[in-house]
Amino acid sequence: MRKFEVVTIFDVLLDYIHNGRIKLDKSVHPQLATYHDPCNYGRKSLKTFGRGYFEEPREILRHCCENFAEMYPNREGNYCCGGGGGAWALPYQEERVFYGRFKERQIRATGAELVVTSCHNCRDQIMKSLRKEYKLDVEVKYIWELVSDALILEPGEESGK
Repeated sequence: MRKFEVVTIFDVLLDYIHNGRIKLDKSVHPQLATYHDPCNYGRKSLKTFGRGYFEEPREILRHCCENFAEMYPNREGNYCCGGGGGAWALPYQEERVFYGRFKERQIRATGAELVVTSCHNCRDQIMKSLRKEYKLDVEVKYIWELVSDALILEPGEESGK
């Protein structure tokens, strides 16, 4: 039986950061940022695999952003965005918007201008549904998009030389 290691995007990004494989410029993201804990990487991962990813994304954010504010509650107690469990892909817009009101209030309470997450359902729900329905004026990014934007490229790297 072959054994293999399963790694997440958090594991890869932190390895690259810690080993100096990538360098990041925090000044690219001067606005106040917050992190939305997706149910899948947090509570569901903790329940299913015995490990939730709560601290790793926050460490990555601190390498990419000058200002960070927590939502409350957070980590295991964080509210679902309303788009989880596949609800974003299903015809339940009224329900998504209704349950998303808790997330909208959480985000607004931080004063953040940038919301970062690592789940496509969460990103779409916050960016396409909550911003529209609740006039939530925030930028929404995936965590890897945040890292990509903050990358410091050495001369010649832009063209792949």
